[in-house]
Amino acid sequence: MPEPGDLDFGYLTTTGRISGRSHEIEIWFALQDRTVYLLSGGRDKSDWVKNVIAAPQVTFRIADVARATIARVVEEGTDEDALARRLLVQKYTDRDPDDLGEWGRTALPVAIAWEPKPN
Repeated sequence: MPEPGDLDFGYLTTTGRISGRSHEIEIWFALQDRTVYLLSGGRDKSDWVKNVIAAPQVTFRIADVARATIARVVEEGTDEDALARRLLVQKYTDRDPDDLGEWGRTALPVAIAWEPKPN
């Protein structure tokens, strides 16, 4: 069984800022310590990012493990911003035939708390 962070896709469920309904997307992710990082190529124009900004309470699922948690936009120009970009580009460069450099430089990083399972 692969480690959760090695899987290709995670599933983010947000609450629609207009509809109030749940919306789930499949998305690339990187897991580092207690944080899941995502990159939005559409930056803050992406519906899922708009939903996170309006209602940061989200559910993130990796394989069959889902956690209700909090998402936030990462402050640009910070060490965390650079980390998120580096982790995602490194993870997916060998998995995608496209050049991910521009995506890694221009996308908007989002962080999601991923706490360990309670004992």
